[in-house]
Amino acid sequence: MPPLSTPSPLRFAANLSWLYTDLPFLDRFAAAARDGFTGVECLFPHEHPLPEIQARLRDLGLSLVLFNAEPGDWAAGERGLACLDGREDDFRRSTVAALARACALDCPRVHIMAGVPEAVATGTAPAQAWERCAERLAWAAEQARAHGRTLTIEPINPRDMPGYLLSRQDQAHALVQRIGSPHLRVQMDLYHCQIAEGDVTMRLRQWLPTGQVAHLQIAGVPDRSEPDQGELDHAWLFDELRRLGWQGWIGCEYRPRATPRPDAPGAATTQGLGWMRPST
Repeated sequence: MPPLSTPSPLRFAANLSWLYTDLPFLDRFAAAARDGFTGVECLFPHEHPLPEIQARLRDLGLSLVLFNAEPGDWAAGERGLACLDGREDDFRRSTVAALARACALDCPRVHIMAGVPEAVATGTAPAQAWERCAERLAWAAEQARAHGRTLTIEPINPRDMPGYLLSRQDQAHALVQRIGSPHLRVQMDLYHCQIAEGDVTMRLRQWLPTGQVAHLQIAGVPDRSEPDQGELDHAWLFDELRRLGWQGWIGCEYRPRATPRPDAPGAATTQGLGWMRPST
C-alpha cells in the first residue's frame, strides 16, 4: 500500500485591519512580512492610496488575498449594500470599484457584505431583503467572472453585528447554490461560526467538501483574540483542515491580547504569534 502523501502546510494571512494596529496601516505590510506572513488581507483598502499598497505588496513579496468592497456608510451603521432597499446603484458602483481595485492589486477575492436590512417586529429579515441580495449577488458574480475574480459572502454572528442578513452557514451556501456561479463563494469565519452555530468540526466536514468555501478566518472565542485560548481547540481544527485537504488561505482576523508598547510598535501582534509556528 503506497504511503499517504504529506498534507500541505496551512497558509495564514495577516489581517492588517486587526493586527499591528499600533502601526500606520501602510507600515503593517512590512511588519507582517518580518513575522513570516506571505499573505495579507484587510477590510477597506480604498481608504489608502492604491500605488502605495501596490508598492508594498511588490517590494515585500506579499500577496493580498482578500479585501472588502465598500460597505456604504459605516459610521451610520451600514454594513453592506446587497440587501438594502433603494441602494442598487450604490451597490453596483461599489462592486465595480472593488473589482477594478482587485485587478490592480492582483487580489483574487473580494468580500461583498450583505448588509443589515430594515428592522421588522419579528426580528427576521423580510423576504424582500433576501430577494434583493440574491438578485444583486447574481449580477455581481457576472461582473466578477468578467474580471476573473471571486466574490465571497460571510455569515457574521448576531452578537457582533446585530441584524446582519447572513448569520448561518446554510444561509450563505443556499445563496451560492441558488445563483450557481463559480465566481460566488462562501467566506467561513470559524469565530462567527462557533458563536452563531457551534459544532465547528462538523460544519467544516459538511461544507468544505462542497467546494463552495473559498476562504477561512480564525479568532479565539469568545474574546476574538489569538486562537491559542478560548473554547475552540484550534490545534484540533487545524488538523481537521489538513484531513479535509484545505488548500486555501486562513485569515488571522483577531485582536491581539498584549498591550501595545510605544517603544516597540507592532510587538503586541508579534508576541502573540507563537500559536502559528507549529502549524505552518
